[in-house]
Amino acid sequence: MMPNRRPISKSQYESLAAFRFSLRKFLRFSEEAAGAAGLTPQQHQALLAIKGFPGRDYVTIGELAERLQIKHHSAVGLVDRLVLEKLVQRVASAEDRRCVNIRLTSRGEAVLEELSALHREQLRRIGPELSTLLQGLGQ
Repeated sequence: MMPNRRPISKSQYESLAAFRFSLRKFLRFSEEAAGAAGLTPQQHQALLAIKGFPGRDYVTIGELAERLQIKHHSAVGLVDRLVLEKLVQRVASAEDRRCVNIRLTSRGEAVLEELSALHREQLRRIGPELSTLLQGLGQ
């Protein structure tokens, strides 16, 4: 059974639509920045998922697939392409030699650092707008 909900007001619809528009503009910015750096948006997301993984600086293929919400075999293909571009490397796990960890190379670190600085600046610019829009959703 669905819980009883208050109706959504016109101003909330407007805030939600504006928030979605702002998110889409940010995603377009991100896609274009990745392209300018010679990456696909998914390759950029993969580098960020690896570097930003909680508690360590490597991931397994399964963890990467989960973070990117893609199938395991798609993550394998993505990593293959990133290895060819010398952005990541496969490293045998010290704990279990059957497992392979995916780490950024120094080139991958440099590309991600540049892209992340651009994204941080863009978020600083649009952050106040997003905050205002989110507040409008709570009305």
